[in-house]
Amino acid sequence: MDDLFAPSDVSWTPVSPSLATLRRLNAAILAGLTAIAALLALGLSLGWLYGGLAVVLIALVFGWSWVLIGRNQRSWKYAERDDELLVSHGVMFRELVVVPYGRMQFVDVTAGPLERACGLATVELHTATPATDAKIPGLHPDEASRLRDRLSALGQAQAWGL
Repeated sequence: MDDLFAPSDVSWTPVSPSLATLRRLNAAILAGLTAIAALLALGLSLGWLYGGLAVVLIALVFGWSWVLIGRNQRSWKYAERDDELLVSHGVMFRELVVVPYGRMQFVDVTAGPLERACGLATVELHTATPATDAKIPGLHPDEASRLRDRLSALGQAQAWGL
């Protein structure tokens, strides 16, 4: 499905499908810990039937999040243009962030323990205006480093031209 507000002449680059795996792993850990806590808290205070019902409810929510995580991962994409970087994401509420290279102050590459285990990194672009900050999760570390170096060089070159 095409974005109604995104330029059609742009060559978009999708993020890695491993982003969905990472987010599903995060959701599974959170759901598991929540289910254990709910089972123990409700089981000991109200009865084990209520604890079991809570676990079933948490499992249903986790199942629904599994589907939504996959859809969200497929919505993330970015495009490098001559003067700006475009970042688009969102399924129900789509967002397109346009970051002019000359407005970038610095570019971060981060990777937490689970991201490193999945072979992923996140590139964060910071500008003077927080509304134009952008984040691109789910990149291979080599691509994240390449993008950081390219954006930093372009940002520096464009800032000198302002």
